[in-house]
Amino acid sequence: MRRSLAIPLLILTLAALPGAAAADCFIHYKAKRDNPLRLHYGIVQVSGSCPGSPAGAVSSRISSAGWSLLNVTKVSESPPSASEISSAGSHYYR
Repeated sequence: MRRSLAIPLLILTLAALPGAAAADCFIHYKAKRDNPLRLHYGIVQVSGSCPGSPAGAVSSRISSAGWSLLNVTKVSESPPSASEISSAGSHYYR
């Protein structure tokens, strides 16, 4: 009886692993734009695991809009809180 339960449990466990490995990454950052000087806090969501260079991932996403990365403040696989999303406002890039 135990053996008949072990196989379905093993299948369910293995099926859950790819989803866990492909968790999204959330990179919190601060950026600026010159003339006139403007600053903002933002969050970039990256599909899959966190990149080895989070600063590069953010810079490539925000530079096309004229923003320069100042620093990365947090890298997490946990989704941002409601207050973090509110603080990022229109700079929450999904």
